Amino acid sequence: MTSTTADRLFGTNLVAMVTPMQPDGAVSATGLSGLVQHLLDTGCDGIVVAGTAGESPTLSDIDTADIVRAVASQSKSRARVIAGVGTYDTSVSIRRARTAADAGADALLLVCPFYSMPTQAGIIAHCTAVADATDLPVILYDVPARTGTAMAQSTLVELASHPRIRAVKDAKGDLHQAMSVMDRTSLAYYCGIDELNLPYLASGATGVVSVVGNVVADRNAALIRAIRNGDLDEARTIATALIPLVEAVMRTSQGAIVAKAALAELGIIPHATVRLPLLESPPAHLEQLTAALATVAVPT
Repeated sequence: MTSTTADRLFGTNLVAMVTPMQPDGAVSATGLSGLVQHLLDTGCDGIVVAGTAGESPTLSDIDTADIVRAVASQSKSRARVIAGVGTYDTSVSIRRARTAADAGADALLLVCPFYSMPTQAGIIAHCTAVADATDLPVILYDVPARTGTAMAQSTLVELASHPRIRAVKDAKGDLHQAMSVMDRTSLAYYCGIDELNLPYLASGATGVVSVVGNVVADRNAALIRAIRNGDLDEARTIATALIPLVEAVMRTSQGAIVAKAALAELGIIPHATVRLPLLESPPAHLEQLTAALATVAVPT
């Protein structure tokens, strides 16, 4: 699949959107609307909802459908809406995929089944069943640090033959395998590790699915543009400038927690609330975050 096709299906500058919540843990409609507008205004062209950063394990089916519906309505044609639908239960994942399609999603994000740790044949059967459930294009999500099981290269190559499985969000960090799969298939790759956005893009990835992009999607857009223009020096300059913020968001506790704290500090969402078992950022992490935010000019 060409980058142009992937751009159209999913976008290039994707953000793994957090789910704004009220202090009581309910989804915040006001916070959601403000965050989506911020993402659109800062150059995000793909919004991933109900993914890891969106606290998918604690979102109900109703929460997820409502969020997809709201984001799709607000973003319209300005950004693709990719709904996270993966669980460890194939029948539940199929139901969520169909619900997301009915709610207006443009594409699906399908994580490798977690906890149950299926065989590679089981992963193929699971992903095929979910991809067969709707007409939407699918991004596979390979994140063994969370699922306990990596998608083998042979699994990715086999799944690439499915007409609706079109891309991979790679949070595995095996750049050699990513390049090998890109060489052997038409799968588009999206970097799912903010610390590695530059090397993945330089190695042929179509784009990023970024947690830090909740705050600075404009910088990711500039990074992608620099790589596509062949300006590696500019790309390195952009990536280097983001190091303090990437470290604060991704290397203190959890990306969802600290990204919410950043958005709340900037006034983009009203609260930094997360649902248990996650806890809000402690003072030491907030101090590091505040210092990191001071190094970048964030549009608000």
